[in-house]
Amino acid sequence: LPDLAYDFGALEPSISGQIMEIHHQKHHQTYVNNYNAALEQYAEAETKNDNAKMLSLLPALKFNGGGHVNHSIFWTNLAPTSQGGGGEPDGELRKAIDQEFGSFEAFKKTMAAKSAGVQGSGWGWLGYSPETKSVGVVTSANQDPCSTTGYVPLLGIDVWEHAYYLQYKNVRPDYLKAIWEVVNWKNVEERYLVAKK
Repeated sequence: LPDLAYDFGALEPSISGQIMEIHHQKHHQTYVNNYNAALEQYAEAETKNDNAKMLSLLPALKFNGGGHVNHSIFWTNLAPTSQGGGGEPDGELRKAIDQEFGSFEAFKKTMAAKSAGVQGSGWGWLGYSPETKSVGVVTSANQDPCSTTGYVPLLGIDVWEHAYYLQYKNVRPDYLKAIWEVVNWKNVEERYLVAKK
């Protein structure tokens, strides 16, 4: 389980310390534990050449491994305002966003609408398409990683209820409005520059 670069309460009032602690210490930890258990079972099945068992473990590996990968990105995509959270991107990432969406505000509206539109649990992503060499907004169900959409993840917004329900109840759009105050655009820009190479 990766450590956070900030205290649980550091993202308040956008995301409560209680949510951050439960989300990190309970939910993410469970994904890590279950992923490691599935990996062990897979390795054991592989040594026995038990193909049926190996195949039966693939959903657990994808779900829990995806939960670990997605959350590991999510934590670094966030920062308290005192550590650079909020504001707007600049540099090459800003140019790419403006080129694709017309403006930063238009991007935020698209990202919020698509993320709010996820049925059930999932993620909203700003990603980079190596194929089109452009950024785009995509969603993924459950814990499917952004990479399953053909995009390299730059910014992930967790829209599972555990990410916001204790604070925002069933009003996902309020959470999606507040999260912009703690987006770590420096981290997102770094991911963009690496993805473009």
